[in-house]
Amino acid sequence: MDIDMVSTITLTLGFVVFFLASAFKVLREYERGVVFLLGRFWKVKGPGLVIVIPIIQAMVRVDLRTVVMDVPTQDVISRDNVSVKVNAVLYFRVIDPQRAIIQVEDYNTATSQLAQTTLRSVLGQHELDEMLASREKLNNDIQKILDEQTGAWGIKVANVELKHVDLDESMIRAIAKQAEAERERRAKIIHAEGELQASQHLLEASQVLARQPEALLLRYLQTLTEIAGEKSSTIVFPLPMEMMTTLQKMAEKQREK
Repeated sequence: MDIDMVSTITLTLGFVVFFLASAFKVLREYERGVVFLLGRFWKVKGPGLVIVIPIIQAMVRVDLRTVVMDVPTQDVISRDNVSVKVNAVLYFRVIDPQRAIIQVEDYNTATSQLAQTTLRSVLGQHELDEMLASREKLNNDIQKILDEQTGAWGIKVANVELKHVDLDESMIRAIAKQAEAERERRAKIIHAEGELQASQHLLEASQVLARQPEALLLRYLQTLTEIAGEKSSTIVFPLPMEMMTTLQKMAEKQREK
């Protein structure tokens, strides 16, 4: 066997080995392969052992697992003209490998950029108080908008969570002053309501005492008992209730004159 024959056989074996190594692909359970035949889409294969004919076929791997993407911090101006810095986390996965490869160049980058613009757009329509108190509603609104737009790419946005809403120091102080003023307002309202209720009860008590002179006498004696029980140097000279009534009538006649 001459040298040319050995070289030919070696080259042929090498080509066969390379062909077989390139033709057999193994896809994991969470992977799919989008196969193109002469540049045109053919089918989606996997998981398991997949045969791809070199030169005339090409395959692109697609991961079907949920991707956790950190949305970079965005400068957002709220509807009440407050500047805040907001970042979020995005959960999405590929549900249609064919569209994820054919309809968009890089679905990861596209989803990230779309999430950033949507975050600024949605939060800019709300006031600062809504951003701080209604995060669940904002998360649902952003998730719904992203899911509708990425559906054409074969992407399913499962969840969006706002992580941080950072405020300037001046705005934090302003919010603290607002909270303090709100607490003072509530305290004054509660105090006023207490005064109103007390006046109503005093009115009812005075009406009862006016109808029952004996009740007024009992109240008078109770007051004397309370004064006597305290450690004080106060001297009390009790007067009969009849005398007080007589003096009151005399004062009324004097005013009438």
